[in-house]
Amino acid sequence: MAGHKILVIDDSKVIRMRVRDMLPEGDFEVLEAKDGLEGLNLIRQERPNLIMLDFLLPRLSGWEVFQELQQEDDLRSIPLVIMSGRKEEVTDKMTEPFEFFEFIEKPFETHQLQGAIRSAISKSKLPRIKSADLSKTTMSGVSSDEVAILRERVEKMENEIVALKRAIGQLVAFVKQKL
Repeated sequence: MAGHKILVIDDSKVIRMRVRDMLPEGDFEVLEAKDGLEGLNLIRQERPNLIMLDFLLPRLSGWEVFQELQQEDDLRSIPLVIMSGRKEEVTDKMTEPFEFFEFIEKPFETHQLQGAIRSAISKSKLPRIKSADLSKTTMSGVSSDEVAILRERVEKMENEIVALKRAIGQLVAFVKQKL
């Protein structure tokens, strides 16, 4: 019996087989679901170690499966790779950067898939606010953990703004020099 389970949820048998073939050799079992409802049921039954989720699915969309996963503390920490042929379908529902899951655009190559899996595993380990942590909520309705996460994000964005300003300054200087 395999030590780890990977669940591939996609309505295309070709994609499910392609993902299976691209996965590295290892001690794991690949489970497959052809629609969102079947996938969600398998997630709850089998508790996979990784989920590969197509965004457009019959019966229950990838978006709806994602929302269900986020409602349950023990499910939302499962590493998740969302797959879609059109990234805008995903970004219409969820804003970038994708903090707790990885996105991969179809079609993809083996190295892209394996990189997405590694990234999804890393992202799944990031701290999140859990239902049980609501007791730590401050007077403003925000927990101290959430405030710390937001402060880290602000610091990162401030550094990015400084780098962008520097790059724009260099670009303006270059254009002036050419004129």
